Amino acid sequence: MKINCIVVEDEPLALERTVSYIKKVPALHLAATFDNALDAFSFLQSNTPGIIFLDINLGEMSGIQLLESIRIKSNVIITTAYPDFALKGYDLNVTDYLLKPFSFERFLQAVDKVQLSITNTELPSAKNFVFIKTESRLEKIFFADILFIEGMRDYRRIHTLQKKIMTLQTFGELEKEIPPAIICRVHKSYMVAIDKIDAVEKDRIHIQKMVIPVSDTYKQLFFQIIGR
Repeated sequence: MKINCIVVEDEPLALERTVSYIKKVPALHLAATFDNALDAFSFLQSNTPGIIFLDINLGEMSGIQLLESIRIKSNVIITTAYPDFALKGYDLNVTDYLLKPFSFERFLQAVDKVQLSITNTELPSAKNFVFIKTESRLEKIFFADILFIEGMRDYRRIHTLQKKIMTLQTFGELEKEIPPAIICRVHKSYMVAIDKIDAVEKDRIHIQKMVIPVSDTYKQLFFQIIGR
């Protein structure tokens, strides 16, 4: 089964290169191309391609703004000439970050990451824990022990029933390992454990003595998960 792809790119030569790479890979199918983020936004409201090859500098609406404005379930591979956005991109759960001009070999590495991610998603799993990188070790944390996860600049603080754990792992990395039906992203700075919620008041979540905001970006998915 082929993976449907779209390319969002406003530079004709860069678009031509990415399209030519896609056509060289039998596992990929080019579904559409867009030269601006607004048209891509409209497409993504009713379509979920397997991969989005996304440029950042797109004029009126940037690739980063596109990622922040809509809940995207596709694998996102950022393609840009600017390395400065790498950290921001990974925090938005991108699969890979290709720096222009990238080679066909580097392109294949990014596609391999997507294929591995899709395979892992399709495999049944009873996993109920995650290994967190903290200091010089990997610490096993059971999902059932997590209250919420808080963003603190370069760090994430994981609040559990027993203690607090600091990690450099991004929200994007954590989202790939923890099912959203168990611990859901509700804000650029927060993930919450659904079963630990005491109350939801308008756009605020109460967990013990903590009040956590729900942002517009994540509101729809959150309320779908809790059945509202």
